[in-house]
Amino acid sequence: MQQPLVSIISINYNGLEHTLGMLKSFKQINYPNLEYIIVDNASKEDPSPILEAYPEVILVRNPINEGFAGGNNRGMEVAKGEYFYLINNDTEVFPNSIDALLKRAQSDRKVGLLCPKILYFDAPDTIQYAGYTPISKLTGRGTAIGYMEKDKGQHNQARITALAHGAAMFIPRSVVEDVGMMAELYFLYYEELDYCERIKKAGYEIWYEPASAILHKESMSVGKKSLLKTFYMSRNRWVFLRRNIEWPVFLITLLYYYLIAVPKNTLFLVFRGDTDHAKAYLNGFFNTFTIKDLHANPELKPLKK
Repeated sequence: MQQPLVSIISINYNGLEHTLGMLKSFKQINYPNLEYIIVDNASKEDPSPILEAYPEVILVRNPINEGFAGGNNRGMEVAKGEYFYLINNDTEVFPNSIDALLKRAQSDRKVGLLCPKILYFDAPDTIQYAGYTPISKLTGRGTAIGYMEKDKGQHNQARITALAHGAAMFIPRSVVEDVGMMAELYFLYYEELDYCERIKKAGYEIWYEPASAILHKESMSVGKKSLLKTFYMSRNRWVFLRRNIEWPVFLITLLYYYLIAVPKNTLFLVFRGDTDHAKAYLNGFFNTFTIKDLHANPELKPLKK
């Protein structure tokens, strides 16, 4: 019996070197039925070397940069697989990466999304992700389980977890057809967390599967202290809370943000001398009120048989 087709979907944005490295690592995968889809998000660099090195790749060229959610959605729209593996281009995989995820996904129809163990590329004995705590309804923050711990096997038990990590998400196509694709209004950050909340509300579970692991080159494309990151982290944390916290609990969240979080974070950045980041933080927060359709979620059309 032929094993189900798995669509590998990744975004390239001025990261050709990393995209080629990621594709090269997939050559050691022992799973036989894969298709590769690279979505180029309007890079300044020419993405054609991808096809020169890997002619089997489906290259989707976006005329504009649609961000993380939009890029992955364009990939899912052309994918033919029964399962989607949304994986960052700044990652590298191990030979058994697909088998363990697929086995877990097929074990129960309630499994809606899976993440592998994520290790740092430059420190492969150090964990970046081994599950996630729930997002606080007050602060909009959560914690990656195992973060910066030495990997000694302490997180080698598969389990249901609160949230996924956007660097690598394995999703049955049937779940995407049921729930819809990722909300594109985020553009960058928090979209995968929002997606997990929607998947859970639909009755599915989020799983951490440590029998599969990847190496991640953290913050290759944006940078740890960029103004872009400050803007979108501020903006999208508030978007996430507005989309996912219901009244009357949201009233407490609202008061906390207006009276405590926003003044405190702004003053902290100003007193530290980061006035540009303070402006980016405030601009991000108030930008949320310009969004016309806060609850828009694009659908995925079923494959034609």
